[in-house]
Amino acid sequence: MKVIFTQNVKGKGNKGEVKDVPVGYANNYLLKNKLAVEATPGNLKQLEQQEKAAKAERQKEIDEAKQLKSKLADLEVEVSAKTGEGGKLFGSVSTKQIAQALQEQHDIKIDKRKMDLPSGIHALGYTNVPVKLDKEVEGTIRVHTIEQ
Repeated sequence: MKVIFTQNVKGKGNKGEVKDVPVGYANNYLLKNKLAVEATPGNLKQLEQQEKAAKAERQKEIDEAKQLKSKLADLEVEVSAKTGEGGKLFGSVSTKQIAQALQEQHDIKIDKRKMDLPSGIHALGYTNVPVKLDKEVEGTIRVHTIEQ
């Protein structure tokens, strides 16, 4: 019997897959527990439409990330920090501070965990901070660290 899995079933199939399974297993376990539905022409067409909608939604997310990438390329974020002699910072500028400054100065909200800055910024001047906007789209934020 052909079924369409509505949830992941370990060892049998993943959500959205169409597979042949024994009739007894399908009727007594998969269909009864709503882990799958029978693969009728109507259900197959519905699955196809759901996949199309998911692809369109994914493409929309990628397009939005690309727009944000081009917007970030034109921006500069100014972050002030306390300094000692020779322009050396006390501590460092973290991704949290950069995210807050970006929100305050340009009204763009980006999660600090998406910024790739493992050790922070330790000197005055300009720094390019890579940002993971999407799985496929990566941008950069130009950060200008100034003396407080």
